Amino acid sequence: MTAAIDARHCRVWPIAAPTEEERAQPYLWRFWRRVPPLGSFALFDRSWYGRVLVERVEGFCSPADWARAYGEINDFEERLRDHGIVVVKFWLAISQAEQLARFHAREKTGFKRFKITDDDWRNRKRWPDYERAVCEMVERTSTDVAHWHMVEANEKKYARVKILETICDRIEKAL
Repeated sequence: MTAAIDARHCRVWPIAAPTEEERAQPYLWRFWRRVPPLGSFALFDRSWYGRVLVERVEGFCSPADWARAYGEINDFEERLRDHGIVVVKFWLAISQAEQLARFHAREKTGFKRFKITDDDWRNRKRWPDYERAVCEMVERTSTDVAHWHMVEANEKKYARVKILETICDRIEKAL
């Protein structure tokens, strides 16, 4: 997605578990710090939705925290829009069988092994819990300001093209 973009105007943010400093702040603080300047792109590899997905399912936050996060997230995305930022959200959906095949392929491919961890295998066992959390997330955070684009992702090439076309369409409409 970034190959044709001037690297001086694009930043990819791989979002991991919050640091101690980030845990000491309001939840969305670490994302506000990464909002791109006008005319630039920011791509979040994982995002503020971790609160209502991984943190919720794995018990890393209280039910009150993840329940409150829906409103905070919707407000955050509205503020981004008010500032002229185009927010495009994707959920890449794959089947359990395809996920398992990709996990095994990553384990067997030296340069891809880093992409698979014990946490991935553990989280896979919670598929029904994640499925419920995703359904609620989409229902409660797909808004006129920033709606979800559901991408059928069993076929990687199809998913990539759909994502690129959607981004181009959204940017064109915003201009």
